[in-house]
Amino acid sequence: MAISATLQAASGGSFLLTNAAPDDVFTPEDLTDEQREIARTTAEFAEKSILPRVPEIEAKQFQVTRDLLLEAGRLGLLAVDIPEQYGGLALDKVTSALIADRIAVCASFSVSISAHTGIGTLPVIWYGTPEQKEKYLPKLATGEWVAAYALSEASSGSDAMNIRAQARLSPDGSQYILNGEKMWITNAGFADLFIVFAKIAGDNGQPPQFSAFLIERGTPGLTLGAEEHKLGIRGSSTCPLVLSDCTIPAGNLLGEAGKGHHIAFNILNVGRYKLGAAALGGARTTLRTAVRYAKQRIAFSKPISSFGLVQEKLADMAAGIYAGEALVYRVVGAIDAALSTLEADAPAAEVQKRIEEYAVECSIVKVWCSEMLERAVDRSVQIHGGYGYVEEYPAERAYRDARINRIFEGTNEINRLIITGFLLKRAMQGRLPLLPAIGRIMDEVMAGPSSTSAPRAEISGPLASERALLASAKKIGLFCAGAASQKYPTNLQDQQEVMGALADILIEILVMESALLRAEKAARRSGAPPVPADESRTSWVQQHGGMQTALARLAAARSFEIVRQFAERILGAIAEGDMLRTQMAIYRRLSKHDPVNTVALGRSVAEAVIATERYPL
Repeated sequence: MAISATLQAASGGSFLLTNAAPDDVFTPEDLTDEQREIARTTAEFAEKSILPRVPEIEAKQFQVTRDLLLEAGRLGLLAVDIPEQYGGLALDKVTSALIADRIAVCASFSVSISAHTGIGTLPVIWYGTPEQKEKYLPKLATGEWVAAYALSEASSGSDAMNIRAQARLSPDGSQYILNGEKMWITNAGFADLFIVFAKIAGDNGQPPQFSAFLIERGTPGLTLGAEEHKLGIRGSSTCPLVLSDCTIPAGNLLGEAGKGHHIAFNILNVGRYKLGAAALGGARTTLRTAVRYAKQRIAFSKPISSFGLVQEKLADMAAGIYAGEALVYRVVGAIDAALSTLEADAPAAEVQKRIEEYAVECSIVKVWCSEMLERAVDRSVQIHGGYGYVEEYPAERAYRDARINRIFEGTNEINRLIITGFLLKRAMQGRLPLLPAIGRIMDEVMAGPSSTSAPRAEISGPLASERALLASAKKIGLFCAGAASQKYPTNLQDQQEVMGALADILIEILVMESALLRAEKAARRSGAPPVPADESRTSWVQQHGGMQTALARLAAARSFEIVRQFAERILGAIAEGDMLRTQMAIYRRLSKHDPVNTVALGRSVAEAVIATERYPL
């Protein structure tokens, strides 16, 4: 994978403060031949092996899931992140995300394989001793063994450090004895290896040590509760884990005693971008299901795919997938760029440090893609009408399955607080020049209207208007952050509604920029002419391959409206009277723009979706 020097130097959170160029970001069009081949292999496995067995998977026939995991292991799909010396392939993170993306045709199986390859296997890769790696990783790479991750408890979902499970070291130091109960453990019903978190009881008044342990199935004192009856992902296994004087060798401590929080939180960053990638695959499958139904369903003597409000939904789904692809692969590409300068045997701590640099972006990927998928499945149910509400049609299952993604890998509320909180923390530490940027924008807006107008005349190209919107969105984001910081100089973190609204602005800025950069990069490579000014776009899209530009424009228009929505929420929450009127006057100058004809753009995109019966790229 070719990586530009600028991309290598990009730091987490810098998207708000810098203006990236198309060559600075990784896009799906930059995939290598090897990556494309792995994506094709994964998609073929999903289509030919997973889809025909969905009824069995959904019926909780877990041997089917085990068999499919073994088949995935034979194809190398479980071994991408595992070092070669332990039977793995040690490939890049983009390839790992591609597999999560292309395999996501059945959410239940997608959850099972993601839990195994991500939160189930990565802790051993990063924190295992050589003996632990030698014992477990070869089996995990082939699918002979399946892993599960046991962190959550009934009283500690998002508050992970508040677990109650206890571990105590035997008097002779040879064993740990664990007691407690874990909840909502994916793969628990058929897993062979559990990553279990517990607090080692402190001696002589010392605080307990939050730690992780490796526990094998069949260990005395380890029992499983009944399968949970879930709203969605019903074909995945979800059971409680009961530890009753569960005794394991002292050598089964994973990592250092008292350092379990490093394992828990560093793994989540990878889990978040992989969840985003899986949401992309789910949305692609959903769009295909919806458009095929829309072409077959006849109402008023014609297919409902010819109706404008149905086409609008199809176009919205396609634009969401396009922007999601741009976002996911930009972020994962940046992580790969950061890791590319490390030696193959670099310490796990350095790998984690470089991934953690993009913690904000990983949270953005998780939040935005999970909510994009939920919007897509809602559109699909609406297109199906009454048929979308019955189990006979896949739209119903997809609707139920999508809901869990806003809870997995940290709730979207927690991730929104991470996005804003981490950026502010980095700013206070001097690691991100956010405060000077806020100071400059506050000086600029106080200088009057002429200085706050977006430099539209300086922006050219087929996406000039959208680039101007992006510049305005960044100014709005900085202005709102500055105004909120002035209102709450010492306790902004306690204003969760404002923190969440700021996060939504930041999310849409990154999404908008990623979509525009991807389209610009594609246009430069193809030599496609600019989008015409008139509304007859359909023939142009078909003749010149301008689909990416059309999709990017749709995505940007939606993102900017969301930026405006949350900017107004913030200003309304932090000011009143004359101060509010002053801030709103500034905001209106910053947000002034001419609306794009999203109706015409949507029709052109929908026509391509209908013609191909799938996502058109």
